[in-house]
Amino acid sequence: MGSIERIEAVAEKLIGYRDAGNDLVVVVSAMSGETNRLIELAQQVDPQARGRELDVLLTTGEQVTIALLAMALEKRGYPARSYTGAQVRITTDNAFNKARIKSIEHERITDDLARGRVVIVAGFQGVDEDNNITTLGRGGSDTTGVALAAALKADECQIFTDVDGVYTTDPRVEPQARRLDTITFEEMLEMASLGSKVLQIRAVEFAHKYNVPLRVLSSFEDGDGTLITTEYGTDKTMEQPLISGIAFNRDEAQLTINGVSDTPGVAFQILGPIADANIEVDMILQNVSADGTTDFTFTVHRNDYETAFASLQETAGELKAREVSGNNKIVKLSIVGVGMRSHAGIASRMFEILSNEGINILMISTSEIKISVVVDEKYLELGVRALHEGFDLAGAN
Repeated sequence: MGSIERIEAVAEKLIGYRDAGNDLVVVVSAMSGETNRLIELAQQVDPQARGRELDVLLTTGEQVTIALLAMALEKRGYPARSYTGAQVRITTDNAFNKARIKSIEHERITDDLARGRVVIVAGFQGVDEDNNITTLGRGGSDTTGVALAAALKADECQIFTDVDGVYTTDPRVEPQARRLDTITFEEMLEMASLGSKVLQIRAVEFAHKYNVPLRVLSSFEDGDGTLITTEYGTDKTMEQPLISGIAFNRDEAQLTINGVSDTPGVAFQILGPIADANIEVDMILQNVSADGTTDFTFTVHRNDYETAFASLQETAGELKAREVSGNNKIVKLSIVGVGMRSHAGIASRMFEILSNEGINILMISTSEIKISVVVDEKYLELGVRALHEGFDLAGAN
């Protein structure tokens, strides 16, 4: 939706689906760069702009595109109806700037579909129970689309992006990255949570919870894209020992509080105020010293670094901690694959690959199907390329 020409092209694509006999509900984002422009305007008025009024401002971007796309379809003789999130009645909680969907009233949409209309819904937005406009956070249009597909029991939810599917890693970092024909919900959830920007994690969670077939396709070229499903289609694929992909997150920051008492409740005293500030904690590491004190390290989103650091300093005074330190020049590298469940040695192989490149690991986190490490941000591209080559992802089938 980056320009009028792109909106016209989307209209032509929709006509193809409509002529094939499909009922269509289309969720669109703002035009390219529009959300950033609106944020910049807000920051010119108040550099700390957040909350309710920012959401009121940001949702205007999608209102432009839904109307323009409806006009483009109507011009071509295809009846269409556009709706904001509030008009559909997408109800969310009241966490401004990163709200979560609670319910969707889809009767108006169902009625429009029965009348042969293409329904166009503004992504990224809803209203809380007090009718305050809310936004779902960056990438929220994906979540809107999947949530509507679940509510309407759609046959398939197709997400059109600037890439033609899910890749083994970001092709802009590793040119040898390969498009995956299929990936499981579990793997996609891990990839999304670990920094893959293809889909927002909440969109994948919705699709997984309600078993909505999800396909990632290119907005610019035809192709089959990547199907995200409950399991791989063949036993042969399931038996492959190699990982499915490499994710990375540039938006990490690390905080450490040193020399606190190693007693029950200390972790809550440290992280409780962080949670109260609505800051999500990612990785956690705790080391116990011989003198009975502990060092507690955790990571947060880089945008939350200053707020979390200030909170930690206040907590340090209450706990009589020795020191508080932080580092917002780190990244997280992760390998993901369901094959880890049945194949040993994946972790040691990952550590060997990074060691051979002289990359020091600062933190480690694991689950059944992923291994994540924190490293200095200067090693991001080297680490991704080394892991991609080391696990032979370019040559996997």
